[in-house]
Amino acid sequence: MLKLNRRAYDHARELIADGRFVLDDRGLWSEHQPSARDENRFIAKHGIGEYGRWYLGVDPDQDAANKSRYEFPYGDFERVHRCGVLSAESRAAQYDHDDIQAAAAHLHGMLDAARALRS
Repeated sequence: MLKLNRRAYDHARELIADGRFVLDDRGLWSEHQPSARDENRFIAKHGIGEYGRWYLGVDPDQDAANKSRYEFPYGDFERVHRCGVLSAESRAAQYDHDDIQAAAAHLHGMLDAARALRS
């Protein structure tokens, strides 16, 4: 059963508070989302535990060493992407993952507040 990855949610909030985000538009996630190669490189360098910090969903029934344990990415392993957060928010709502959707909505609000401050 997929649930909110609280560690990832807290990580995303910290990144946003530190200004480590990209205020990109909704349709850009397919261009900005890390590729499987990027994911594998990140895991080789940092480990699967750090990899999981970039995914709002976690399936505790999956093997802890398996990438498929994690779903709903929100960034590029360096920064939070607004388009990734929006994608996670809409997909979580579509599949009735209310806790993940609410967390993504909160991150979305934080990013939009940062955007308003920059305008």
